Amino acid sequence: MRADRLIAAVFALCFVAPTAAFAQAPVAYRLTFPEPGHHLMQVEVSFAGLPAAPLELHMSRSSPGRYALHEFAKNVYDVRITDAAGAALRVARPSAHEWLVARHPAAVRVSYRLFGDRIDGTYLSVDSAHAHINMPSALMWARGLEDRPVTVRFEPPPGGTSWRVATQLFPGPDAQTFTAPNLQYLMDSPSEFSAFALRTFTVRDGAREPTFRLAIHHDGEEAELDGFARDVEKIVREERGVYREYPAYDGGTYTFIADYLPWANGDGMEHRNSAIVTSASSVRASRTDLLGTISHEFFHSWNVERIRPKSLEPFNFDDENVSGELWLAEGFTNYYGPLVLQRAGLTQLAEFASEMGDTINSVTFSPGRHVRTAEEMSQMAPYVDAAGAVDRTSFENTFVSYYTWGEAIALGLDLTLRDRTGGTVTLDDFMRSMWEKFGRPGGHAPGYVDHPYTIADAKAVLAAVAGDAAFADDFFARYIQGHEMVNYARLLADAGMVLKPRAPQAGFTGELPLQDVQGGVRIAGAVPSGWPAYQAGLEHDDIIISIGGTTVSRAEAVDAAIRAARPGTAIAVTFLRRGQRIAATIRVVADPRLELVPAEQAGQPLTDAQRRFRDAWLRSAAGSGGP
Repeated sequence: MRADRLIAAVFALCFVAPTAAFAQAPVAYRLTFPEPGHHLMQVEVSFAGLPAAPLELHMSRSSPGRYALHEFAKNVYDVRITDAAGAALRVARPSAHEWLVARHPAAVRVSYRLFGDRIDGTYLSVDSAHAHINMPSALMWARGLEDRPVTVRFEPPPGGTSWRVATQLFPGPDAQTFTAPNLQYLMDSPSEFSAFALRTFTVRDGAREPTFRLAIHHDGEEAELDGFARDVEKIVREERGVYREYPAYDGGTYTFIADYLPWANGDGMEHRNSAIVTSASSVRASRTDLLGTISHEFFHSWNVERIRPKSLEPFNFDDENVSGELWLAEGFTNYYGPLVLQRAGLTQLAEFASEMGDTINSVTFSPGRHVRTAEEMSQMAPYVDAAGAVDRTSFENTFVSYYTWGEAIALGLDLTLRDRTGGTVTLDDFMRSMWEKFGRPGGHAPGYVDHPYTIADAKAVLAAVAGDAAFADDFFARYIQGHEMVNYARLLADAGMVLKPRAPQAGFTGELPLQDVQGGVRIAGAVPSGWPAYQAGLEHDDIIISIGGTTVSRAEAVDAAIRAARPGTAIAVTFLRRGQRIAATIRVVADPRLELVPAEQAGQPLTDAQRRFRDAWLRSAAGSGGP
């Protein structure tokens, strides 16, 4: 662990950009904070050496790591576009996020104000304590200048003399100025400008020794951070064990930017050489959850940032980004998040089993699994990834998160590969092969991936790793481009894990979201299709007033009546629907929901074969492939 006094040495690392890039005049940004208490940031942009063609200025509509539209222009105002002497230029507005300057000199200056008050991985947050900046939400850019180098200068507000910058941007000539080689890299480089706490460490990686920085702006005790940083280092080392090397981080550094503040929103967002993690909780109160987010986001520095779907390369800032591979990019990462915590000794076996059981349970019994495949669920991301809409949807019955379904697929594939090869081939081998073929070759410039993959490519890699093209074809057809689930109970039994019904004697009608209201119990969400409550005709907003002949006013009473009913019997229910009183009968089934527990917890002996399988699956891989 290195002390904060080494920050100057860490930030002194310089990026040497290609000479050809710097032959073009850089785009220069200056960020100031005249009224931080009112959540305002002032942006000034200078363009030089412009061609005579019209200047198209854009505010992004989407952000790397997000797939929906967020219309960042909505918080931009007081836009002024002038020549170098300050004379106003004529500006047209072809769309809500564009400013068009048809005639202009070679040098143009743009200034505007921006409101931002949301701490997460997507938006801008400015207050008296910090500026938390996601670049697409804050910086206007020019079409046609995407490959020009960029400078960004951060000016502290009055009284902000202790503020410093945490970012993956490259260091510039002083501590407040940074550079990016192109627009793609700039927009993928979130920055925290505050009096944050810093912990750093290095890890030997063959001939390289990357530096990892943990910059935390938090509302907690300084003493908590040393132990937390040691746990982060365990994660960083453990994930290297999967790929057996780190990516060649640009500038030789990787930065975790954490805002753990009561007014923050829980989030995690991956970037090429950094990650944003935010939470309203604290290191003391939610240590394991916060480490889980870090584990997930750091795994993305391989999977998605460099092992990148072709559908996301390059990222489109003007539109939603649709990908059919998110079950792999996000879902497989979701599997490795808790797996790495388990391998690193940061969680107990029962915790890991519980999380895997919840994942299996969610996908197995989701009505949406029969509507769309995992590939098709991935393509739904623009509608569900923090996307806003005022109309109701049927997503509870037509959608399963590609995070969750992808995690289930990853678990199933890992166990299947281990089962069919006696443990000689695993999901780690698949991820490592994806890295070697698509990630490691890199790109022609920081921010780009020259060899992105397609779903056909992923299937071909599985065929090569498994040594069986027919197996790969079958797995993709049934579980990724089909609707089936692997036999988890049999596969998990190899590891001494028992997948069993939670409460097989209890009655069940489908998971009903219930809410106490005046006059009864309201169904506060979609009724799961295919289950008894749906078949009986119950629907969102119905108010249950009696069940089993007993008047009810509390959700607990409805749940208790259903669970007490013997599976196979009918139970009477009366409800109000938009003022109309309706009587129905629900035929109760046995509760099918599952839980996963270690065999020892289920009272079953653990065989030597099961122990060996479990150990090979869950033991640390941190020492694999070199120092």
